[in-house]
Amino acid sequence: MTDFTAPADKPLRHFLQISDLSRQELLYVLERARIIKDKFKRYIAYQPFHDRTLAMVFEKASTRTRVSFEAGMYQMGGAVIHLTTTDSQLGRAEPIEDTARVVSRMVDLVMIRTFEQSRIERFAEFSRVPVINGLTNEHHPCQILADVFTYMEHRETIQGKIVTWIGDANNMAYTWIQAAQRLGFTLHFSAPKGYELDPARLEGVDATAWRSFDDPVHACRDADLVTTDVWTSMGYEAENEERKQAFARWCVDANMMSQAKPDALFMHCLPAHRGEEVTAEVIDGPQSVVWDEAENRLHAQKALMEFLLLGQLEPS
Repeated sequence: MTDFTAPADKPLRHFLQISDLSRQELLYVLERARIIKDKFKRYIAYQPFHDRTLAMVFEKASTRTRVSFEAGMYQMGGAVIHLTTTDSQLGRAEPIEDTARVVSRMVDLVMIRTFEQSRIERFAEFSRVPVINGLTNEHHPCQILADVFTYMEHRETIQGKIVTWIGDANNMAYTWIQAAQRLGFTLHFSAPKGYELDPARLEGVDATAWRSFDDPVHACRDADLVTTDVWTSMGYEAENEERKQAFARWCVDANMMSQAKPDALFMHCLPAHRGEEVTAEVIDGPQSVVWDEAENRLHAQKALMEFLLLGQLEPS
């Protein structure tokens, strides 16, 4: 038995990027993550997904995404099917639209970790069930959902805060900007020349949602949260040595953290390369919440799946 009931007529919703949810819906999911995590920590069974199945489609490899979604679905009482391009027709040139039509007739929810955002958008267009973006080249909404949840868990609210992103204009950076616009905080962005944000991708974004800095130290001033990622994301391995040289001044170290507020937190979506994008002193230091952040992928995604499958729950 659960202490909530789902609305009878729930429209089909997808989570392909942060902007797919309104501010109110994001705050609702974040609050549900808090409640679901509390149940988990107190060993209170909560399994509303009985007889529900999640299909996980991996065209890019993953550790945290697979474990968090798979464990989360099982903990909520559901079942999981794991697919890759090597063991499905996706690797044999079947149109993604056809895969979507078939798979969505057999499961209740699909999570995809793939390359271009257009692939997941095409899948969602032809899916009869909710589709979740587990990562694309352009967006990583599940990670930012967990990151925002982690910040709020430690500091109550993220509204009005400054989040500093040190690193290139990757899927994380653009998703942070979307979250800033939705939730009312400011993103400070700093990257070397040649790795900056693309203005074309920021059309329609409120100018108050982000600021760009040439100097990473200046970007960290008065920050409430400093976060980064590896210098060479998946798919850019051929640029590794070139990126190491370009990003040499963009290693988050004690000096950068000293520019942030005294109670500022540090996050990293992992895996991390100590001595490159962050020093061991910072990632293993007292301001780091990376392990809470990693665990919170589980709880935030459980709340997200609940929202997509059951809608916004009302007390029964």
